[in-house]
Amino acid sequence: MYYGADVVVEFLDFYKASAGDDLKYLVFDSKFTVYENLRKLDNNNVKFITIRRRGKKILQEIEAINSKDWNIDRIETSNGKTRTLKTLDQKIFLKEYDKEIRQISITGHGKVKPALIITNDFDLSRRDVIRKYAKRWLVEKNISEQTHFFHLNKVSSSMVIKVDFDLTMTILAHNLYRLLARDLEGFENATAQTLYEKFIRNDGTVTADHENITVSLKKKRNLPAILTAMNKFLPTSIDWLQGRSLTINGASYS
Repeated sequence: MYYGADVVVEFLDFYKASAGDDLKYLVFDSKFTVYENLRKLDNNNVKFITIRRRGKKILQEIEAINSKDWNIDRIETSNGKTRTLKTLDQKIFLKEYDKEIRQISITGHGKVKPALIITNDFDLSRRDVIRKYAKRWLVEKNISEQTHFFHLNKVSSSMVIKVDFDLTMTILAHNLYRLLARDLEGFENATAQTLYEKFIRNDGTVTADHENITVSLKKKRNLPAILTAMNKFLPTSIDWLQGRSLTINGASYS
């Protein structure tokens, strides 16, 4: 049995104890459990989507399937674009699961090994199953970004209250970067690291008097983009600076 293979079942028990029997759907990585535990989810009327581990024999069986049996699907991605995939929707019998399960094989062009999605949801369309699981990848990507860029794995204290504060500030910072990205044409899906390097990391000068505060940022390749994005917010009066007006512009030097 895999390390931590009972996590999914433990989560089910925890959820029932804290929130009742409302849990209807789970989407998770294959490393979280084994096929026997998938049956426990099914017995508890919980729909799930996960990935099947790909052994050599399984891949050989898929490769032997006639190419005419595959579907060509255009799946919408997170940025609104579409991606063309080859998919195969089957019902298979898993010995450890002890009943039929739905398997959707996904591959693209070239010699990429197919991903194998398995689910007990036989009603959801093939495209929707793929999109639903793809959202898990997006969550994983965001967690990875928070770990590496915001140092989420380096909490500053063993005290629970401090850890909670670190986590809250990390999520706040991450969401502020996402809001910034929405106002930068062409960078809507950029990572926080990219946004920091191209827009946030810069020098400048600040001048202030009794009425105005002016920030002059050094010339930078992407400076016009962020100045354009801020035009709809600035100049603005800031209450906690005694009503002074804040203006941000580009300096004449680099």
